[in-house]
Amino acid sequence: MPAQNAQPAPDYDLVIIGGGINGAGIARDASGRGLKVLLLEKDDLAEHTSSASTKLIHGGLRYLEHYDFMLVRHALQEREVLLRAAPHIIWPLRFVLPHHKALRPKWLIRLGLFLYDHIGGRKMLPASHSLDLSSHVSGKALKKEFKSGFEYSDCWVQDARLVTLNIMDAAERGCDVRTRCECTDLVRHEGQWDVHMRSEFGDNNSIVSTRAVVNASGPWVEATLDLDEEHDAKHGVRLVKGSHIIVPKLFDHPYTYIFQNADNRVLFAVPYEQDYTLLGTTDVEVGDEPGKQSIDADEIAYICDSVSEYFEKPIDPASVVWSYSGVRPLYDDASENASKVTRDYKLDLDERKNAAVLSVYGGKITTYRKLAEQAVDMLQETLASTAKTWTADVPLPGGDIPNADFDAFVDALKSQYRWLDENVLFDYARNYGTRIHTLLGESKSMSDLGQHFSGPLYQSEIDYLVKHEWARTSEDILWRRSKKGLHTEAGTAEKVQAYINEHYSFDAGHVNKKVS
Repeated sequence: MPAQNAQPAPDYDLVIIGGGINGAGIARDASGRGLKVLLLEKDDLAEHTSSASTKLIHGGLRYLEHYDFMLVRHALQEREVLLRAAPHIIWPLRFVLPHHKALRPKWLIRLGLFLYDHIGGRKMLPASHSLDLSSHVSGKALKKEFKSGFEYSDCWVQDARLVTLNIMDAAERGCDVRTRCECTDLVRHEGQWDVHMRSEFGDNNSIVSTRAVVNASGPWVEATLDLDEEHDAKHGVRLVKGSHIIVPKLFDHPYTYIFQNADNRVLFAVPYEQDYTLLGTTDVEVGDEPGKQSIDADEIAYICDSVSEYFEKPIDPASVVWSYSGVRPLYDDASENASKVTRDYKLDLDERKNAAVLSVYGGKITTYRKLAEQAVDMLQETLASTAKTWTADVPLPGGDIPNADFDAFVDALKSQYRWLDENVLFDYARNYGTRIHTLLGESKSMSDLGQHFSGPLYQSEIDYLVKHEWARTSEDILWRRSKKGLHTEAGTAEKVQAYINEHYSFDAGHVNKKVS
């Protein structure tokens, strides 16, 4: 018989606070190891830092100059793991680095690229080599003074979708996912926690118990720890804003540029959403309100001036069609220059009263899976779990494409869905991979996709995103689950929101279809 005063079993093994890339990765890993997990996100999935990256899966060539060799090695190893796991939202890019005679010498760049090619065990991506920009297609957009350069490989990622796919996989493995649900208090007891939370949907103030907490709240990592009255901060976080601008397409080829600057930073110019070019990023230290940051005029000028040093046609701030900013919660390594602060992560485990809280400081999208693996490993003893790591060889939702061959996958879809507009088909394939079949359901014609909201946006996609991907607002759909905000006409957001309000209602963690 159990002891009369025995504490009831906690509601969860693990409560994760934060629905960015780190929280999403940890939720997926832990749920797949059989743990009972609850994930709380006070806003939308990837609403802040994790949707505001340069959208690259990369080793970080410039980190070699800061002697972050292990970070680069681990990131390069993960690059190919992630490419195999999600070939629909991650794909190879070839980068062009024009040689600027006044900056780094050629021999130093060659050495850096040699290391970049070899320290990560590259298998799937082609190696680097020198370029003659006077004859290479990428040279046409550049000033004539740039006669030579280098070409190397990294990958592109749809960053916000990477977060969502990890959460989808976690939910399919049993994770309880609650967006728009804020953790308002943490109370530590012997052997467990009480987690207080407040949902945006209705009167949903509640308390759950858990054996352990993961604090993956990014820029709010210290604020979340402060909810625990016994918290004794051991680490600091540097809040560094990175901003990007989107301009009409600057060149007609698939190469991405990486430009060196005199301040020892680099900027990227990336082909973006067919009709645009993505330019960024900046490094600006900010204060204590990470959720309210936006690009400022100085950042726009800095990006335009920096890339205009390379492009034949200058970039004017007036050409900016969209911009975004995110605050990186970097682990404070006491660097004086924000651009030199390490992009590596720190995991801090506090096990007082046998009630663990693990806090995540820093990190980058490319290494999120390894971070998650290590985080769950650190909690294994506390949670009495012996389950082994598993995520390295398992595709993300929609990523189970035969041989990770996206082009062959698209060709097969064209044969299966001959009625589907080719541009829409490609868009769905890129965003949803094999989950395109769930989105299309029994549709047999374009009219079966329902209301056309403008551009490539149809009712069926909205329904799919609301039902399967926790989309609750038009912004979720137009700017995070997709970038259709760039491809739809004015007024579309209002129409989408009206449709959602008319057809759906929500409570904590659930979506309900309204009866007509």
